[in-house]
Amino acid sequence: MSIVTVQLGQCGNQIGHEVFNAICSDVRGTHGLCSKKENESYHDACKERFFSEEESEVPVARAVLVDMEPKVISQTLSIAARSGYWKYDDGSHFCQKQGSGNNWANGYSVHGPRHKEVIMNLVQKEAEKCDRLGGFFTIMSMAGGTGSGLGAFVTQCLRDAFPTSFILNHVIWPYSTGEVIVQNYNSVLTLSHLYQSSDALLVHENDVIHKICAQLMNIKQISFRDVNQVIAHQLGSVFQPTYTAESGLHYSRNPLGDLMETLVPHPEFKMLGLRNIPQMPENSLAYSTFSWPGLIKHLRQMLIANAKMEEGIDWQVRPPRLGSSIPSSHSTNKPPHFNTSIANLVILRGKDTHSADLGSFRDPSLYTSWLSPQDAFKAWKTPRAFNKYEKSATLVSNSQFLLKPLDNVVGKAWNMFASKAYIHQYTKFGIEEEDFLDSFTALEQVISSYTIL
Repeated sequence: MSIVTVQLGQCGNQIGHEVFNAICSDVRGTHGLCSKKENESYHDACKERFFSEEESEVPVARAVLVDMEPKVISQTLSIAARSGYWKYDDGSHFCQKQGSGNNWANGYSVHGPRHKEVIMNLVQKEAEKCDRLGGFFTIMSMAGGTGSGLGAFVTQCLRDAFPTSFILNHVIWPYSTGEVIVQNYNSVLTLSHLYQSSDALLVHENDVIHKICAQLMNIKQISFRDVNQVIAHQLGSVFQPTYTAESGLHYSRNPLGDLMETLVPHPEFKMLGLRNIPQMPENSLAYSTFSWPGLIKHLRQMLIANAKMEEGIDWQVRPPRLGSSIPSSHSTNKPPHFNTSIANLVILRGKDTHSADLGSFRDPSLYTSWLSPQDAFKAWKTPRAFNKYEKSATLVSNSQFLLKPLDNVVGKAWNMFASKAYIHQYTKFGIEEEDFLDSFTALEQVISSYTIL
């Protein structure tokens, strides 16, 4: 099944480009560990998901690019075309001459309704090119105006136009130091609206990725492109083809559906986080060896202690012991900082995946009491390595990982709202105080639900 990617705003378009680059680079790589047949079936499954092919035989990304300013889109189109390995369709982008000025209400209430027809026509056209549509993958920031405001509006339109298709929103969480003064308002409005329309939200935190660039990738002057490439690598490690338990000897054909079935057992819990190891500079790979027991041990402790990268993991955090001393998952005996999960997916790529023991992820104490570990944990594998990593492991988790950042954003936005700061910038575009209150209520419910796991 094919995935149509919708790139929204400057952030969404720049990351989207890096995602297609990472996927294309992975497919072009030769992997001697795999048979020719294995490589071919991997290549075919990837192409069906992300690319269509025109007469020129250059793969064309299944994507719609949307921004209210033309600069980033024209750069993105030309850089992709110049690569010679893949390109965007010349007719599947939309831009205007003026942006949303970091105002969520301008993107959602003005640009969205004004340009709905032309944007949705582009999406419809891209969807009709798919033999079988698996769903939509939107990429957007939640701090600014176009990506967040227009992104929330477009997601709602996708839900209305394609009620049975899966929608996964990839959301970039803004730097905690602040990018724009109203980013907490924009974030609260974005998340609350996406929670209604989307099947799941896959979140990357800018602060975390910046830290990975500095500490693991050893990048001295970190650019947005560096950050975006790390994000794209992590996304590629999830979306490239794998074997699931259900797919048997064929690569899974329904990546978004499989992801939702595995990780979103209840509509109240839609927040997904992503960890990928090892993550290191390319020139260090030749001198590094990794074993499955080591990678799996680190990945499990990263989950338990809510560590976002493999450096600086708190090894003291342990799961609570199951037994009569802990009557329920609400118990105060839960260890400090322990990150309770609803569901986890581990994806292993590379040599000898069949020998990897993932039993430690089936430990009932990792999970909420209302799901059995058998239902809460799944593993996908492929013997084909990802990019230049001989062995790599990815964890996609529906857990309490975002509780603290979410609580902080809602708290900061509420403090501004209580003093009526900047509200007039939103009301002049039709977003009323009532809309803010509805958004606060919705997210406080999400925080409460995740807190009592």
